[in-house]
Amino acid sequence: MKRNSFLISLLLLLFCTVEKAAAQYYFYNNDYYDSKVVYEVGGSLDAINCLTDIGGNKGVGKPFVKDLNYGNTRLAGGAYLSATYKYAVGLRLEATFGQVGAYDSILKNVQNTTEGRYQRNLSFRTNISEVALIAEFHPLFMFIDWSSRDEQPPSLSPYLLAGIGFFHFNPQALLNGQWIDLQPLHTEGEGFKEYPDRKEYSLNQTNIPIGLGLRYEINSMLNVRAEFILRVLHTDYLDDVSTRYINPAYFSEYLSGNQLTDALILNMRNTNTDPKYISRPGSIRGDPNNNDSYFTFNIKVGIIMGREKVE
Repeated sequence: MKRNSFLISLLLLLFCTVEKAAAQYYFYNNDYYDSKVVYEVGGSLDAINCLTDIGGNKGVGKPFVKDLNYGNTRLAGGAYLSATYKYAVGLRLEATFGQVGAYDSILKNVQNTTEGRYQRNLSFRTNISEVALIAEFHPLFMFIDWSSRDEQPPSLSPYLLAGIGFFHFNPQALLNGQWIDLQPLHTEGEGFKEYPDRKEYSLNQTNIPIGLGLRYEINSMLNVRAEFILRVLHTDYLDDVSTRYINPAYFSEYLSGNQLTDALILNMRNTNTDPKYISRPGSIRGDPNNNDSYFTFNIKVGIIMGREKVE
């Protein structure tokens, strides 16, 4: 009986030793083992902005950051949980909350260059609620096995990231001191039989986050990150603007009461500007050739878990 107990104890000790050896591949420092997989939980402070049909910079509209107006940047925030294998490949679940918006009146000082964008007088805001699954790729660790080298792995690591996200938005415009939801107004005839090519858009959609970052490990328990993440969208209606003006007479076929009044006002908002730029049915309201997007600059602080203290 004693012999059996001894064998069982020895097997348990051996099992624990093998398991522990498989879970670690080098010492992090004199105080901690470094596990193959470390976990991280943290928060993020973000600067968020968007690229849509509204606002922008001087001229008639240019690609990407050339048409970005930095004055529309706002604060956002988030939280995340991640797992990283040997510092090289990570997977994280992240939630981000913020608000983006734009307005044509920001172009007042350069209105002579915008060919009617300023006079169009459109504006919007929308809250963003996003959940994303994002993979990280750290080249300094993917192509170098630091466990087989004498020197310590670097504390600073640049990385690429990509994933898939799900987000909710709801574009609104300010009218007589109240924020009005725009999607139910069908301002460009989405869902109207007279415009069969304009489908009603959903307020819940997927996106593709892509970007790059820089991770700095402060100590065995804490790191910080700086990131830029662009969300590639599958919609051009983040701002409720995409294509051409419709005939406002059709609104009364589908809407009534306050919704009808709001749609007639918010569809065309440049009636008090230069007569040369007053919109008419069929004239350009937005650019359907490019979808909208939004992006964040993030500062993250994470708490590292999974390392075992040396006994």
